[in-house]
Amino acid sequence: MSFDVIIPARYASSRLPGKPLAEIAGKTMVQRVYERASESAAERIIVATDDERVADAVAAFGGQVCMTRGDHASGTDRLQEVAAKLGLAEARILVNVQGDEPLIPPAVINQVAANLAQNTAAGVATLAEPIESVEDFLNPNIVKLVCEENGLARYFSRAPIPWPRDAFARDRTVLPAGVHPRRHIGIYAYRAALLNLFVGWPMAPLEQIEALEQLRFLFNGHAIHVADACEAVPGGVDTEQDLARMRSLFH
Repeated sequence: MSFDVIIPARYASSRLPGKPLAEIAGKTMVQRVYERASESAAERIIVATDDERVADAVAAFGGQVCMTRGDHASGTDRLQEVAAKLGLAEARILVNVQGDEPLIPPAVINQVAANLAQNTAAGVATLAEPIESVEDFLNPNIVKLVCEENGLARYFSRAPIPWPRDAFARDRTVLPAGVHPRRHIGIYAYRAALLNLFVGWPMAPLEQIEALEQLRFLFNGHAIHVADACEAVPGGVDTEQDLARMRSLFH
């Protein structure tokens, strides 16, 4: 199995402008992510950005950059532009590693690529982890999912699913025994051919309602394989508080 890693890195983050260039223990965030991806089995690691400042920073540490348009609605659209510019074969597997996860485990990158390669019925592979607290279960910023027995996703939602009706009628302060909700981890593996289809589809109604672009694949009949991550995946960096927490982990 061979695959490439693409790291989308937008400078103009709404919550943390300049995020890819934020310093973490003497290195930029994008370099930290790139170095973790370099420890995976990927043949190439490419940073996809629309900003020359990010491109210059990546070039300074010897990384590969692909300049992309600035009007992409999602990281998935940006990945497709990279695949098209590189002329990748339709069967080529690309792993989208978020540019704000400087502690992403390399084993998890390998896992999601291997899962897609082994599950030919799926067009996309992604990962999940157990939800341990009722607070996380009820948090709309944490995306939940439910799957079929074969590991293919049935639905993703910001709502708490599956809803333990009878148990929560009695007590909503704890997760009831026997209920095992899962949270979605935002790492994806795609085949280039499906990315080419994705950018031609309009936003799906459920995607618009939930603000979850993976629902566009399900709406258009393309299965998403889900497995629990083989290692814990630390949270990414969305805010100044997240950045401070991340910096503390490197000292």
